[in-house]
Amino acid sequence: MPSTSLRAGLLRELAQPRNIVVGAQMLFVAFSGLVLVPVLMGLDASVALFTAGAGTLLFQLVTGARIPVFLASSFAFIAPTSYGIQQFGLAETLGGLMAAGVFYVLLAQVVRWRGDGVIQTLLPPIVTGPVVMVIGMSLAPIAVEKAGGNLSGDHPASHLLVASAVFLVTVLTAMLSRGTWRLIPVLIGIVFGYGISLPLGLIDLSNVATAPWWSLPGFTTPRFSLPAILFILPVAIAPAIEHVGDILAIGAVTGENYLKRPGLQRTLLGDGLATSLAAALGGPPNTTYSEVVGAVALIRAVKPVVMIWAALFAIGLSFVGKLNALLNTIPDPVMGGVLVILFGTIVTLGINTLVRAGADLSDSRNLIVVGTILVLGIGGLGIEAGRFSLEGLSLAAIAGVLLNLALPRTQAGRD
Repeated sequence: MPSTSLRAGLLRELAQPRNIVVGAQMLFVAFSGLVLVPVLMGLDASVALFTAGAGTLLFQLVTGARIPVFLASSFAFIAPTSYGIQQFGLAETLGGLMAAGVFYVLLAQVVRWRGDGVIQTLLPPIVTGPVVMVIGMSLAPIAVEKAGGNLSGDHPASHLLVASAVFLVTVLTAMLSRGTWRLIPVLIGIVFGYGISLPLGLIDLSNVATAPWWSLPGFTTPRFSLPAILFILPVAIAPAIEHVGDILAIGAVTGENYLKRPGLQRTLLGDGLATSLAAALGGPPNTTYSEVVGAVALIRAVKPVVMIWAALFAIGLSFVGKLNALLNTIPDPVMGGVLVILFGTIVTLGINTLVRAGADLSDSRNLIVVGTILVLGIGGLGIEAGRFSLEGLSLAAIAGVLLNLALPRTQAGRD
């Protein structure tokens, strides 16, 4: 909890016009990913805006408003959430997502008890790297399908052309632009794709015209189901290590050691509570946003108060009914064009995790752990016993953790 003097300082900084403007800019940077995830999951984008804002405020409260991070929709949960909704229902899947937040809370207590090193023991790069790769590869069919990979009557050639144009604009923006523009290539790609989709008749704006300007987000109450919880829970492994990476990255930008103050146990606790809060209201799980970390580095917006303003703006936008209706009109090929890049990036981030750690993939122990995770995750192997089931990413993540803990280190691994 912030001290009295810190609260007084925050109030003074909240009133500064520059912090308000920068806070709006931070939301702008995070916006495309924030709203794309719920649309892909089949959740309400307005709820995602509300829970991103509320979750960020809760995180700042738990960590004493010391870290300039923004929490929003996690890509890691797209595939399991979409499948969970089909298999168990929306309310039951939200219950599983709440349990994922509780996992973070429990992990925070383990860190408090055993120290930061426990994360490296339980979730080393040879586990988290391939798990992240599986997340990206399991999402690949979604991107291809939306981009128009099936050129049938439902996917005419115009879909693939739009997706290709969006892909090209997004890539060129990411590679050639400078400053803030380089941080929002996905948003620019979506806006461009929307513009060329209108004259092609791919967008129906009738629901936007009839939607009210102001309306409550479509909150949904979760329901707890053990099969859904056991299905969703293992997916939380990858975002947990992503959280640690983002906290280290923002610390490198600001010159602060956030693993010590406020402590990894506090940041994990804040992330977990924010994720459970989001699921309790019908929103996607929250995670620290790497895009916002990049924006902090670019414009030196190191004051946590700007993230408080970003959170307040997100909550305000969640009540704009026409915005939610407009987001639901984004055509599939536009989304497909940017998702090819986003999901491909997730795969390469997993590869980069192994590369940066210097993982020796000629070591038989590492080969077994990494290979098992990839085959089980991509192959979609499942285990069922009554209503209990584990499959795909969930099973792969658990297998990776157990193998890493159980297999003896080889001579090459010890050297």
